[in-house]
Amino acid sequence: MSNPSTNVAPTSAGAWPSLPLKEWQDTYATLHMWTQIVGKIRLTQTPLENHWWNSVLYVTSRGLTTSPIPYGIRTFEIVFDFIDHRLLIQTSDGVIKSLALEPRPVAEFYRELLETLSSLAIEVHIHAKPDEVAEPIPFAEDHKHASYDAEYANRFWRILVQADRVFKQFRSRFIGKCSPVHFFWGSFDLAVTRFSGRPAPERPGADAITREAYSHEVISHGFWPGGGAVESPLFYSYTAPAPAGLDKEPIHPGSYSADMSEFILPYDYVLQSASPDESLLEFMQSTYEAGARLAAWDRAALERAE
Repeated sequence: MSNPSTNVAPTSAGAWPSLPLKEWQDTYATLHMWTQIVGKIRLTQTPLENHWWNSVLYVTSRGLTTSPIPYGIRTFEIVFDFIDHRLLIQTSDGVIKSLALEPRPVAEFYRELLETLSSLAIEVHIHAKPDEVAEPIPFAEDHKHASYDAEYANRFWRILVQADRVFKQFRSRFIGKCSPVHFFWGSFDLAVTRFSGRPAPERPGADAITREAYSHEVISHGFWPGGGAVESPLFYSYTAPAPAGLDKEPIHPGSYSADMSEFILPYDYVLQSASPDESLLEFMQSTYEAGARLAAWDRAALERAE
């Protein structure tokens, strides 16, 4: 296999905590709504970037951040701190305010966040209903989701820290167009996406979001904590458009999921491996090579030479 991994920490195994979905699914559901509220604030206040990259959150050394958001001649930033379990709102004129991350209904979180922004002379208006979830409840009416287990929120973030680190190493091998490593609050996954440079055929019946997101050929990798019929966290890889025969390609580690139409690697496999970093990098490299080869990407022009 080309592009062997480098700079892999030999003691990285202890940095990857367990995250059984059944132990934190209520916290997961609540946190999903909170990140959607914060993400929609960023989306509303920022100019459109290709593939909706202006809407995402980023992993930090303490949690997740919007990065600076413009507001007139000022900027503000909203940060989830999963160590002290606070939501911080920081402005470019030196003001910092915070909300507690603790068990509370989504409706209360939403109201207090908007009131806090208003106290900073920041008025925002968002589409106040979640996306990409079944039976969405408007944020102002959501008293169903009200759980927050600090231990599991911290574990989730610690996995994001490790995945972000390895994804960035994988990203460095590619010199073509590539997304940042970023967190999508709609699907609640951390992802990094490579592009061939060629436009993709428009998907029949695609909405505006999907049309923008998949306007060009991509190979994407990510981490998702699971949900619905998927009862465990996993890493994934997909090529879009998917070339013929991709599902038959031998990759290692991991396998092709017909149900999900993508390659998957269970998080527990990475957690239990002798070198989680090596296992994850091997999965990402082998699935990328399978997609790029079958889709006839110009790999010599897109990949960094050793």
